[in-house]
Amino acid sequence: MSGILIIVALFGLMYVLLIRPQRAKAQKQREMLTAVAPGDEILTVGGIYGIVQELEPDEDGGDLVVEIAEGIHVRVARKGIALVVKPEAEDDEEGTEDDDADDEDAAPEAPGAVASLPHGVEEVNGEEETVNPGVAEPTAPSEHS
Repeated sequence: MSGILIIVALFGLMYVLLIRPQRAKAQKQREMLTAVAPGDEILTVGGIYGIVQELEPDEDGGDLVVEIAEGIHVRVARKGIALVVKPEAEDDEEGTEDDDADDEDAAPEAPGAVASLPHGVEEVNGEEETVNPGVAEPTAPSEHS
């Protein structure tokens, strides 16, 4: 009797840890695919970004017409969509770029200046100096050409 109880407990654990999360992930993917609309920016499974122009009816396969560059349209299977790119994510990225630009404006540096070097690394200023002091000097080309 205890052997059956262990087997049932293992199946229950497997359901909770493997099957249930996989079903939730598949449901979320189905919802995303049905919510795609013209004008959405998508990323295909093949790594191509594009903007949805048209949706074909589900009877015809449910393909999408996607513009990947100005005037270049491709037909993509609905199941070939990896994700719908959210416009909010792009705004956040642009905000971080603006923050970086503000930092550069706040502290102008001389051309070629290094902001900070790791401990133990010295700046090389002349051609005579070498980054690796133990390296032998370059030799003249041989005359055996």
